[in-house]
This record gives sequence, structure tokens and C-alpha cells, in this order.
Amino acid sequence: MAKFPEKKLKLAIIIASVSICVILLLFLLGVLQRIYNSEEGPDAENIKDPHLKVSYADLLRATNDFSLTNLIGVGSFGSVYKGALNCGEHNIVAIKVLNLQQKGASKSFITECEALRNIRHRNLVKNLTACASTDFRGNDFKALVYEFMPNGSLEKWLHADANEQHQTERLSFIQRLNILIDVASALDYLHHHGGEPIVHCDIKPSNVLLDDNMVARIGDFGLAKFLNRIPKEALQRSSSSMMLKGSIGYVAPEYGVANKVSPEGDVYSYGVLVLEMLTGKRPTGETSNDGLSLPRYVEKAIPDRVAEIMDPSMNFWQELEEATALPRQNTQDIRQKAVESVTSLLMIGVGCTKESPEERMQMGDVISELAAIRKPYLELNM
Repeated sequence: MAKFPEKKLKLAIIIASVSICVILLLFLLGVLQRIYNSEEGPDAENIKDPHLKVSYADLLRATNDFSLTNLIGVGSFGSVYKGALNCGEHNIVAIKVLNLQQKGASKSFITECEALRNIRHRNLVKNLTACASTDFRGNDFKALVYEFMPNGSLEKWLHADANEQHQTERLSFIQRLNILIDVASALDYLHHHGGEPIVHCDIKPSNVLLDDNMVARIGDFGLAKFLNRIPKEALQRSSSSMMLKGSIGYVAPEYGVANKVSPEGDVYSYGVLVLEMLTGKRPTGETSNDGLSLPRYVEKAIPDRVAEIMDPSMNFWQELEEATALPRQNTQDIRQKAVESVTSLLMIGVGCTKESPEERMQMGDVISELAAIRKPYLELNM
């Protein structure tokens, strides 16, 4: 009889041991799942309507096997295709396929998913869904699906090649002014009104897209930074060990000295965009800028040589003549009015591209000044 309790004790120990092993196994599986989800980042379920689920096969069919005829753009981390995909009210979409062989592409996917998950603004490109899966060969596959922008990027309108559709179509002055207001409104939202402050880090014409009404939308959040999540010590770290945040010619000077990601960096990039839209000159590769950066080249030309540096494709004189219906003898007055308006805009661009971040304009002030410049032209029904 003395051995019976000993058997019960052994059985209890075995049961307890098995139970503990099961609990530990379940716990381990849970931890592994969380690690896997963390590495994958916010996937399609987190950023899309749960009913809009797409697979690799769906995207393959939508783009005709990712054919070159459907290719509409190539960026740092992937290629963008036009596709026929039923995403609710959107039958034609833009599909960004990440090149996962490119260093930083997976991180870019995670960043873009996270950034687009909680922001909503009429001047931001709308994300419809995402796909984190494998292709038919078992390789990792990641893609983002956006609403399609029929009028392409601002880059193609400003610097159209001879074989592109916009070669005979140029942006009017009022269109450029509207686009500048759209982009400024989006940045003001990202920096101050979208909940968690976000710095885009790559404002440039190729990341400004135009819908069928020529309304501008900012896209490509692959380099975006959540301002509240940047460790303070990172702000003092040398950029020599870090990837440059932005594109050459548009990136703020302080980004080349230290990793000081800030809204003021976006303001600088926006200022370069303003100057490029009004002069037609790129901030890099220009031989006619007298050896100066675009901001300093424009600053040197204000106010006496503004008419010389204006983008000749803008046809501002003709626009004003048609809008005001003034007699030909008042042509000089029209030209003077045009130069004054462009000068005001160029001064905003220069004000946004000051070397010191503290001296740059605030986006709220930029919007107010742009609206004031636009008001008389709206009254002329331009």
C-alpha cells in the first residue's frame, strides 16, 4: 500500500511536466508568430479593406505578367505597373512591385505600409491594398496597390522627353500654382494634423502624381519617418554610417552633416520643387546655373532677372492676355503683373530653402501666401 501514493506522485509529476511542456510550446509558438509578424511588418490586412485581398496570381494577371507595356515607372526600391484589378470603385490601379534584392526594399515596404495605414488626405495617394506572399517559384513577393493617377507624375509634365505624351502639353501658371498648394497642404497635414507627425523625406516631382482633374497627390512613402519614433541619440549620429534620406538636389543640407530628420527637411525639398516648377530647371545636372545650386541661382536673380529665368514653356503672358482681355497697348502692364506674381512665388521657394532649418518658412504660412497669390487669378476665371 505504501507504493501506491508513490505511483500517484509519479503520475502527477508526469502530467504536470507534460502540461508545462505544452504551455511552453504554445508560448514559444506565440513568440515566433509575433517575431514573424514583426519582420514582415504591417501587411495587407493592416492597411486595407479586409475584403480587398489580392494574391500574387491576381497581380500577375492584372499586369499581363508584369509586362513592359504595363510598366509606368521605376523607383529606387521597385517598379510600378498599371493593372486591371477590381478594387471596389477602382478598376484600373497602380501596382508597386518591390525589388527585394535591392537593399532596403523590405524595410521600405514596411515603412510605406505603416505610414499609409493611418493617414487620409485628398492630396495623398490612396493605398488600396497590399500583398506579402510568394511567387510561383517560392520567392518572397511584396507589392502595394494604389489608386491610378491618369496624368502621371509631375516630373513628366515638367521635363517631358520628345517621345512622351506631354511634350506638347505644358502646365499653365495657374495649374502650377494649384499643384504647389496641393503639395503644401499634404505636407502641412503630415507634419501637424495627421495624428502622428510624419516626415516624407523624398519630396520631388516624380513623387508628385496628378489625377484626372490635375489635383496633385504625394506618393512613395518608402523613406518616410515617424517623427516621434526617432531616438534622440540618432539625431546626433553622423550620417557617414547611415543612408542619405532623400534624393540628391532635393535633400536638405543638414541631412548631409547629421541624421537630423525633421519637417524642415521636407520644407527644403518643397522649396526646391517650387523653384524647379517656375524655372523649368532641375536642381542637378544643369550647366546654366552659373555653378550655383538652384536655390542660390534663383536668389541671385531676384528681383532684376526674374523674367530671364522663368520657364519659357509656361506662356504666362498669353494666359494673362486671354484672362484679362486687355487691349494690346497694355501688354507691358500684363508682363509686369506676371513677373510680380512669379517673383512672389520664387521668394517663397527661396524662403523654404534657407541653409538654416530655423530660418525656413512654415508650411502653414506657405499655404496662406500661395492662396493670396492665387486669389486674383481665380477671380479672372483662369
